[in-house]
Amino acid sequence: SMPEDSHPMAMFNTAILAMEKESVFRRNYDKGLSKEDFWKPMLEDGLKLIAKLPAIGAGVYRIRFQKGGLIEPDGSLDWGSNFAHMLGLNDPDGNIKKLMRLYLMIHCDHEGGNASAFTSLTIGSTLSDLYYAVSGGLNALAGPLHGLANQECLKFVLEVRDKFGGAPSRDELEQLCWDRLKNGRVIPGYGHAVLRCPDPRFTAFMNFGKEHIENDDVFHIVETLFDVVPEVLRKHGKAKNPWPNVDAASGALLYHYGLTEFSYYTVL
Repeated sequence: SMPEDSHPMAMFNTAILAMEKESVFRRNYDKGLSKEDFWKPMLEDGLKLIAKLPAIGAGVYRIRFQKGGLIEPDGSLDWGSNFAHMLGLNDPDGNIKKLMRLYLMIHCDHEGGNASAFTSLTIGSTLSDLYYAVSGGLNALAGPLHGLANQECLKFVLEVRDKFGGAPSRDELEQLCWDRLKNGRVIPGYGHAVLRCPDPRFTAFMNFGKEHIENDDVFHIVETLFDVVPEVLRKHGKAKNPWPNVDAASGALLYHYGLTEFSYYTVL
């Protein structure tokens, strides 16, 4: 039992920590597991956690925002589609399931460089079990400099929409970007610590949007920003990478399909 206004990340993290008693690695380590076999129970813990995460994440959404009962998983659906099913959003054409399948797979691959992955690796290096390691990574992800990026991008796009009463023209958007830069502000969703080209994950989301929500005002603003911002940043001269990252597009897709609770985005 947690306070009704608990942050979704706190709820998500607490549920994962509550599962720690199920750790196969910890039980076997306590019995004298040989070092060369550490990976076997760790893998079992990982597979078990991956299997349960969709139900946990969807449960957090249902309890925190919908105040409704939990939705049972559907054994006929794949991992990402089942998550969408358990969220309980209206999905008559199945596009939310398609989006979640794409969204979750795109965000699964994180080597060791970002804060959450590095934190998890550091904790794991002490032979803490996977539940503790994942929990620590989630605590890092909850920080605004890491896990809030797509929320900030979406907020910016919605501010643009509200300012112009819809999707602005290319010229209007270009002037707005210049005004932000001259006032010392950044353009959310542009730049990447490693990539020096458009983020392939951004491209995948844009392809999805063009296929399914081409006429959506919010998505149209994202498209126009992609047309405008790189050139503006190149002329501005201070950005090492003027290209969009994954967060520039992901929030607009979630918003279109009714997932409008910003504080939940980090759980995804």
